[in-house]
Amino acid sequence: MTTDQITRTYSVPGISCDHCKHAIEGAVSAVAEVTSVEVDVDTKLVMVTGGDDPAIRAAIDDAGYDIA
Repeated sequence: MTTDQITRTYSVPGISCDHCKHAIEGAVSAVAEVTSVEVDVDTKLVMVTGGDDPAIRAAIDDAGYDIA
C-alpha cells in the first residue's frame, strides 16, 4: 500500500467550530501527497488520506491545534 491510500485519524480536542475545521483543513491539505482531509467538529476527529504522518502532525500543530 502506498501512502496515498492510507487514511489516518487524529483526535484533536481543540476543535470547537467551523473556523477550527477550515484552519486545519487548509493547513493539512497543503501537505504533499494529501488527497483528502475531513474534519468532524462534533467528534473532534481529523481524517487524512495520503501524506506523511510527521508532516500532517506538523501541519495540525502549525495551525495551532494539539493532537491527543
